[in-house]
Amino acid sequence: MAKPAVIVVGADKGGVGKTTVSRTVLDYFSANNVPTRAFDTEAPRGTLKRFHSDITEIVDMTTTADQMRIFDTLNSVSPSVTVIDVRAGLLSRALADLRDIGFLDAAKSGQITFAVFHILGPSIASLDEIAETAGFMDGAKYFLVKNFINNTSFFEWDQATYNSYFHKIKGATEITIPKLNEMAYEQVEVSSVPFLKFVANKGPHDETANYSFVLRGYVRHWLANVWSEFDRIKLTDIVHDKPGARSPGEK
Repeated sequence: MAKPAVIVVGADKGGVGKTTVSRTVLDYFSANNVPTRAFDTEAPRGTLKRFHSDITEIVDMTTTADQMRIFDTLNSVSPSVTVIDVRAGLLSRALADLRDIGFLDAAKSGQITFAVFHILGPSIASLDEIAETAGFMDGAKYFLVKNFINNTSFFEWDQATYNSYFHKIKGATEITIPKLNEMAYEQVEVSSVPFLKFVANKGPHDETANYSFVLRGYVRHWLANVWSEFDRIKLTDIVHDKPGARSPGEK
């Protein structure tokens, strides 16, 4: 049995598209036949839960009881991957809690595979976040995610400053999430289904939907580009079993 893997997706700033990234990760694992469960920490009403209701629980990660729901079950549930979508502003707090409960030590000793998808914003505040978060990354796979879903510009005013922060982080890897056509993104939001279901023209209960052919095409093309980034970083290597991947929309 593969050792449990935990992926934390978060940022200390809101509005950077962390839940969008979480959704692409869940679709990617689904397409690669990797059993996955998710926790949405935007209690009491979560955004991730709206799109992936079948595998997502809403929790308050600041409480001990809900921390136990997540981490006491890592070795007792069948999914080999746990994705945690951390509420905006709580990434540093969540990592500190993981340190305090001994999770980071367990990851460092190889008992658990741990990865952090740190979603970056366009301001100097995100650079400060990198410096703060890096202190928790010993034993973790650390991914700095530039999410262009909202046409964000990243540090174009001073690339040297960005590079000076980035290169201080040993072993950090950049991921780029490209921009998605605005109308296509809005239609997926309205449909409240995973990106994969939208591409496949399926409704929330797998019924045949009537989504735009054009918008489905935009989402298919965008999702393939996102997945190529995940392929590049060998995201499925966090589990032992790595079946062949499907393309977006492939049955």
